Amino acid sequence: MTRKLSKRTRELQSKVEDRIYAPLEAIQLLKETATAKFAESAEAHVRLGIDPKYNDQQLRTTVALPKGTGQTIRVAVIARGEKVAEATAAGADIAGSEELIEEIQKGRMDFDLLIATPDVMPQVAKLGRVLGPRGLMPSPKAGTVATDLVQAIAEFKAGKIEYKADKTGIVHVLFGKSAFSAEDLLVNLKTLQDSIERNRPSGAKGRYWRTLYISSTMGPAIEVDISALRDIKSIES
Repeated sequence: MTRKLSKRTRELQSKVEDRIYAPLEAIQLLKETATAKFAESAEAHVRLGIDPKYNDQQLRTTVALPKGTGQTIRVAVIARGEKVAEATAAGADIAGSEELIEEIQKGRMDFDLLIATPDVMPQVAKLGRVLGPRGLMPSPKAGTVATDLVQAIAEFKAGKIEYKADKTGIVHVLFGKSAFSAEDLLVNLKTLQDSIERNRPSGAKGRYWRTLYISSTMGPAIEVDISALRDIKSIES
């Protein structure tokens, strides 16, 4: 049974032509089609020529978006001794040790990101069943297992995000808010493209980039010219 599209959705889709758009033109159209009553995010959906079931074709890393994400991130830190006070002083919203691990085990989840120091990871590992399904398990690849808590907290608060390819080889990631200027969104999208390029899995063969679509949270998908985006020289933030 085909789901009937709302009048609003049909009107927005009618604004998107069946063609590939230049990067800035696509972003301007994304902003034009972000008409929901809440602050919509700007999302990128990248299909890559990889098969993540093979270890050497997996992609999971972080990128620091120069213009930020437009989101307020609540950061929790699990550490020991002086590191707990250091985390609080550095801007962590929640910081603790064994007692915080117990609270999370009992269902505490009032945070968006969890950072842990390496020495507490054996204890944090038992939270895998709780944190794993939510994508909150600290990991060195994600930059969330860290010794330098001051730097880690500052980076994530400023706009550093984790992204990974799903099991079909598609990366779904936000790159700002639709209310950002088109130029700022282009800076963030270019930074994301550079990061995906730089972290190409060693086992990726043939054509790496397949398609790139962007959209606002509730808006239609707009295909972006990947070659044109790659040809843009790195933009100063």
